Amino acid sequence: MKKIVRSDFFLFGIVFLFILRMFLNGYVPLMDTTEARYSEIARIMLETDNWVTPQIDYGVPFWAKPPLSTWLSAASMKLFGVNEFAVRLPYLILSLVLIILVARFASRENTLYLSGFILMTIPEFLLHAGVVSTDTALSFCVAMIFLSFWKAVNTDKLTIWGYLFFVFTGLGLLAKGPIVLLLTIPPLFLWVLIFGEFRTTFRRMPLFSGSLLTLVIAAPWYYLAEIRTKGFLEYFIVGEHFRRFFDSGWKGDMYGFPKSQPVGMIWLFLFLFAFPWIEVLIVRLWARRKDILKDRWMLFLLLWLIWTPLFFTVSKSLIHTYILPVMIPVALLADYLWKEVKRKRAVIAMSMIFPAAIIIIIPVSAVNDNLERYSNSDKYLIEKAESTDMDLYYFGTKSYSSQFYSRGQVQNISNRVLQEKMDREEQFKVIIRNRSLNKVDSSVVQKLQVEAFTEKNRLYLFKPQ
Repeated sequence: MKKIVRSDFFLFGIVFLFILRMFLNGYVPLMDTTEARYSEIARIMLETDNWVTPQIDYGVPFWAKPPLSTWLSAASMKLFGVNEFAVRLPYLILSLVLIILVARFASRENTLYLSGFILMTIPEFLLHAGVVSTDTALSFCVAMIFLSFWKAVNTDKLTIWGYLFFVFTGLGLLAKGPIVLLLTIPPLFLWVLIFGEFRTTFRRMPLFSGSLLTLVIAAPWYYLAEIRTKGFLEYFIVGEHFRRFFDSGWKGDMYGFPKSQPVGMIWLFLFLFAFPWIEVLIVRLWARRKDILKDRWMLFLLLWLIWTPLFFTVSKSLIHTYILPVMIPVALLADYLWKEVKRKRAVIAMSMIFPAAIIIIIPVSAVNDNLERYSNSDKYLIEKAESTDMDLYYFGTKSYSSQFYSRGQVQNISNRVLQEKMDREEQFKVIIRNRSLNKVDSSVVQKLQVEAFTEKNRLYLFKPQ
């Protein structure tokens, strides 16, 4: 038992899993719809040099999210080129910083590097340590807000931590909007109320100057975004922050689709995607239930952990990434209570199930071109299409991955235009989803030659006889 909890074991685990995640960032294609969509928005931002208004297509503003994640991806591609690894790199770096921060705030009594190992073996964290997503940037800001607050109120004087609280509040507003306030202020207020820390908070947090700092960071972009595209604030504030969460059939969603989940589904996401550490915490916290209200650090982390799933409990419109901001308190609490955990060897073994599954899937994906065939991406069809100099079209609505990998060259095409091009004997290529084949005139399909295919889509060639 002693050997398996040595510091070098956990350090090796962190390094190995980080390298694995880094490899996946360059190996796995951008997946439709979410990851490819945000990648394409960043690519367009870089190409058009429009850093104020994110665009979901040329000239079409994307109002659903603020631009912090888009700025990060676009800046990375400017430095390292337009590719999967570059567009994902900022999120890998943010995840690495979080691992380091967790180690700084973890219990000094436990094995070194344990907290980082816990974090890297949480499925939700490992999965998003490189995925192009606004949730990673939001989670980073949420973590910095909580940790800055803790450091600020537990020092004897006003320090930079108090200002960092407001800096990351401003950045959180640029990461995903006012939701950052809803996920942080209520649990912090409750903690202050329970321990009677109002006077300490007012003394050690620069509330006035800090609030101005938050406004200086966030307000200019919101102002410019509304000036450039009228209607942004109404859609984003009212639609995305209220109607989206309480109306699963919201008709005003311009970019996604209704995500109707059973009430309370967020808790199932938490139990599944934070396995096995959340289950370990439930057991240990129940055993320590009489001490929770007396332990400042434990209650601080627990309020941080449970508030987000509580907030989303009544929402039917949600996805599993909404639990990402609470992976940090899961790791810190698990580290804090580690000495009380029984059967540590079994817990560590269970924590490696998800990473082991990834390791097994990688060679399987390389056999018989499984990755190309089954991944939810048009990358490989675009690569085949670009091997010849022909116009490329997408029947119906083009995918975001086809936009990204074609550098915006793929165009939508309809039945009528397809027929017109054939009548003019123009040579071209077209991607058609398998489920959309019945929408194409049979006379048109008969003239097309299959050049490449995946499980979902096919690349066709039209070459006049």
